[in-house]
Amino acid sequence: MLLAISEKEIKQRQKKFYSILEDKKIDSAILFSVTDIFYLTGFHFHPTERPIGFFIDSNQQTHLFVPALEHEHAEEFAYVDHVHSYPEYPGLKHPMEYFKEALISADFEGQVIGYDAIGYGSSMGYRGPAVSELIDAKEFVSLKGIVEEMRYIKSPAEIELIKESCRWGNLAHRLLQKYSKAGLSEIEITSKASMEATMAMIETLGPEYKPHGNTAFALFRGQVGEMSAFPHAVTQNLVLKKGDTLVTGAAADVWGYHSELERTMFVQEVSKDQEKYFQHMCEAQEVAFNAIKPGSPCSVVEQEVQKYFKEAGVEHLVQHHTGHAIGLLGHEAPFFDLGEETIMRPGMVFTVEPGIYVRGIGGFRHSDTVLVTENGMEMLTYYPRDLKSLICL
Repeated sequence: MLLAISEKEIKQRQKKFYSILEDKKIDSAILFSVTDIFYLTGFHFHPTERPIGFFIDSNQQTHLFVPALEHEHAEEFAYVDHVHSYPEYPGLKHPMEYFKEALISADFEGQVIGYDAIGYGSSMGYRGPAVSELIDAKEFVSLKGIVEEMRYIKSPAEIELIKESCRWGNLAHRLLQKYSKAGLSEIEITSKASMEATMAMIETLGPEYKPHGNTAFALFRGQVGEMSAFPHAVTQNLVLKKGDTLVTGAAADVWGYHSELERTMFVQEVSKDQEKYFQHMCEAQEVAFNAIKPGSPCSVVEQEVQKYFKEAGVEHLVQHHTGHAIGLLGHEAPFFDLGEETIMRPGMVFTVEPGIYVRGIGGFRHSDTVLVTENGMEMLTYYPRDLKSLICL
């Protein structure tokens, strides 16, 4: 298996992107989104105060604009025709002045220019002008969401990378459950499980493996005991106790592609209330699985799950929608939510994670990564979901 997206596939993405521009009568385009640049060029980088941008000109030539410290990196790994760079930010000459020169050289002036953001943005101290202040265009047209929509349908290669992520998330979670015992801290357990799974992963996959993100990991994220009733708690360094409800998460990134595996577990024993809410959560997830069908809007899944929760009398314990797409980002559009009318299509990958949150008892949430198929869905994660298998003894 190739543990990356090939140059051929990335070049095909660039051609598809340009054909979208042509359909919209847009001559050229500028992108600043880190994820979309990676998707279209294969260049993975860490955004800082130093501007990085991608642009494609009216001759379908592709360009990367990077700081000098990334120039050789980009030439080595980016599938583009040209790499432009500048010395440093802020420098004596602002990086956007260099960007202006590169755009003018590529004949951007006087054209209809598409953009995902009108300028580079960063929370790390960057300040700079908008592109519209730099060059004279015939018109500026927003392309926000265009590449994101291109990412909705995963290719066979992308699906294989997500499946590989699922395999190593499964191992990490197996180790997490193995080491989850009363008297141990969440940090001790997660560190041990994550390191052991990562070592197995890199030894098995070898030097061709590039995470472009996180290696194998499994964690509680602070959802231990009563704290598990907060859907997005943060690590608290809590110590596990007998009877605790645990909400877990496990995954591994493979060439930037994510999966999501979450389970509700219990330390040694389960009360009647814990069992009741656990079963409601599992049944709601089954309702969601059965509602996933190509040709239906995403909202149908949420409608069916909310209908179940209302009939079960637990709708007041629900705090979030049923799921989201996943791929190069942990959360992507579209979503399983009432306002989401995007049609499900084969090749889309989603998480399915309806949850119930009961103060004083805990949270109850499984999350599975699934693939929409021609006839319904395929489960990509495969960790046990039943109560007996999820009691940590």
